[in-house]
Amino acid sequence: MQSHGGPGGLWARRAFLGALAVGGGVVQAQPAPSAQEPLAARLPQSMARPGGADVPYGQPSAYEAAVQRSVSHVSGFAGWRTPLQHQRGIITPSGLHFAVHHNGVPDIDPARHELRLHGLVDKPLRVDLARLLRYPMVSRVHFLECAGNSAANALSPTALDQTLGELAGEVSCSEWTGVPLSYLLNEAGLKDRARWVVAEGADGGSHSRSLPLKALLEHGMVALYQNGERLRPSQGYPMRLFMPGWEGNVNIKWLHRLEVSDAPAYTKDESGLYTQVLADGRIERFAFHMDVKSVITHPSGQQTMPETQGFYEIAGLAWSGYGRIARVDVSVDGGRTWAAAHLHGPVLDRAFTRFTLPWKWNGRRADLLSRATDEHGRTQPLRGEWKRRYALHSFNHYNAVQAWRVQADGRVENLYA
Repeated sequence: MQSHGGPGGLWARRAFLGALAVGGGVVQAQPAPSAQEPLAARLPQSMARPGGADVPYGQPSAYEAAVQRSVSHVSGFAGWRTPLQHQRGIITPSGLHFAVHHNGVPDIDPARHELRLHGLVDKPLRVDLARLLRYPMVSRVHFLECAGNSAANALSPTALDQTLGELAGEVSCSEWTGVPLSYLLNEAGLKDRARWVVAEGADGGSHSRSLPLKALLEHGMVALYQNGERLRPSQGYPMRLFMPGWEGNVNIKWLHRLEVSDAPAYTKDESGLYTQVLADGRIERFAFHMDVKSVITHPSGQQTMPETQGFYEIAGLAWSGYGRIARVDVSVDGGRTWAAAHLHGPVLDRAFTRFTLPWKWNGRRADLLSRATDEHGRTQPLRGEWKRRYALHSFNHYNAVQAWRVQADGRVENLYA
């Protein structure tokens, strides 16, 4: 779809920026101050006196206090969702990173914590934090997404009027730094029968998952840092397992044990909570990868357009657990026609990718959709397609197209397309 001036259409960037420069119904010029006013009266109030003192650990501005995670309590789990509607870059601040806790957040003394590696190995290891910090480390930017992200859209028969963060905020993107797991596994020496690794956390419920050894050797990391600082307690301090692109619950927090085995353990979590039921009753086990997905962050749910018509930028985030984002298409007419959005670099492997598209809104009701495709050709399905594949009660790995309805009065609502 290419529209260059039609009401409600998508505009080329040059025309879009030119329209903003002359006002366009959105940006209004301010009158110049009177020449008779004294200079001091024309200065911002903040320039009238010295500023306050800084603090040892930097904090957001008090004027941004409303930008917080939203809390949820589902099936006894405590969850904190990232307010994606406020995110503009690809890195989620550590304090806004989503978190899901099966058994609360343990208080772990790093000086007494150690990682045990045993099972089908030649030399079992007991590694404390001081020793682990001496290993060579790598840094990688990756997203992390809960398997149950967007569960409300998967289960609710009607579209809930909520913010993007409330609907799909159990996903974030950070720079993770730590020790490649291959260093530890190779140091321990793997026996010929070794095929799987059971990872266990030091939380009250001993959350554990079975992971294929081959994938851990290739991509696994014992993460120690997030966004340049030590992990926070809700992210697994002092160490966690990290598998880029895989469902959040396999990225074991508060990691303390790795058991190498010849078969999966079928733990309580992987056999119950994280096993998908298909529409025909079959079971989909060990569906580790999170599929390709995108969301429009603005305009999005419960936001209100500042003007009832004019020039806007549709913006959002896309990601895939299988690789890089190759394309994001956007529709402003409910999916009848589509236009390719601009992907902002860097476009990284298994990380958030930011996309934008200029839009001239004509002031009438508009249905906005985004549809991502990754480098392997995987494309987001519509909600109906996803629902036909899975049982009615299934909700894990929901990646259907997210739609928003912009009402004529400017209010934005969740929509099933």
